[in-house]
Amino acid sequence: MHKKITVIGTVGLPAKYGGFETLVEYITLELNNDFDFTIYCSSKSYTKKVKSYNNCKLHYINQEANGISSIVYDIRSMVHALKDADIFLILGVSGCIILPLLKLFYRKKIIVNIDGLEWKRAKWGKAAKWFLKFSEKLAVKYSHTIIADNKVIQDYVKSAYGKRAKLIAYGADHTNKKVLTKDLLCTYPFLSKSYAFKVCRIEPENNVHLILEAFSEYSMLNIVIVGNWKNSAYGKQLKIQFDSFDNIYLLDSIYDQNILNQLRSNCYLYIHGHSAGGTNPSLVEAMWLGLPIIAYDINYNIETTANKARYFSNKIGLINQLKSLNKTEISIMGVEMKNIAKERYTWSGISEKYARLLSEV
Repeated sequence: MHKKITVIGTVGLPAKYGGFETLVEYITLELNNDFDFTIYCSSKSYTKKVKSYNNCKLHYINQEANGISSIVYDIRSMVHALKDADIFLILGVSGCIILPLLKLFYRKKIIVNIDGLEWKRAKWGKAAKWFLKFSEKLAVKYSHTIIADNKVIQDYVKSAYGKRAKLIAYGADHTNKKVLTKDLLCTYPFLSKSYAFKVCRIEPENNVHLILEAFSEYSMLNIVIVGNWKNSAYGKQLKIQFDSFDNIYLLDSIYDQNILNQLRSNCYLYIHGHSAGGTNPSLVEAMWLGLPIIAYDINYNIETTANKARYFSNKIGLINQLKSLNKTEISIMGVEMKNIAKERYTWSGISEKYARLLSEV
């Protein structure tokens, strides 16, 4: 009889736009013959509600899965799953405030993937930061196993809590290299010229302002950035400030993976500005595509790219990197990124690590 694994903390399946959702999509695809999965989904995000996907049971909670609502969403999911689950696989720490009660009254095995250090993000106020830090502390204390997606996060858990986390990152081999179609070139004629590319949430931690400031002064290369510009005052202000520059193209979020892969696959280089979190899915996907990368100079990104990319920490640093790179270095770096991704970031390898963990716990 297979172990019953309940997955808590994602928007749901089929995966839409998010690292945890993509993770669950591919590990369940790989492991659905070895474990019985139940995935909790937000009914707010799915107009069509199917009962199963990837041979997994789906259960819907009538609650938003993001922002402050994620706390209630995760707790409701855990309470509902108590009667059936052998193992809780909890993605993120939002709902972990309830774990002391669960451990007191139930004997469920609990695995928590703490993701990045969410409490460090600038978008949260003092109260939210305190809550997230406290939830992280409870997650580490009351779980049987903690998963870290980056060695820097693993080291942090050991240093802060004296507990060794399991290191499991993300896969990227679902990302396919695509040729630019005539239709897309007609839609975006600027793609016919060489361009740098970035896709991300438009948040201060992703240093979008810094990247735009650099490209507003360095006009020798176009930059295309895809993101949710309309979702915050920060994004709206950047759009107003930089959209008029001839070499800067700010596109709204693109959920069609075929179009997104065309845009990514054909860029001259990839700019990664993330300064919070651990191993970022968009970074490992860029690596899988064999893209040369200039990344923000922080330990997470250096670890993810095995210190083989180029790095910047300010506007001048980014401009200098753009000026100094030549075609030979660009080509070599792209090959190195692809080789690292083949070694570290395949879904078969990631799923094997999850299978081992779920079998042992």
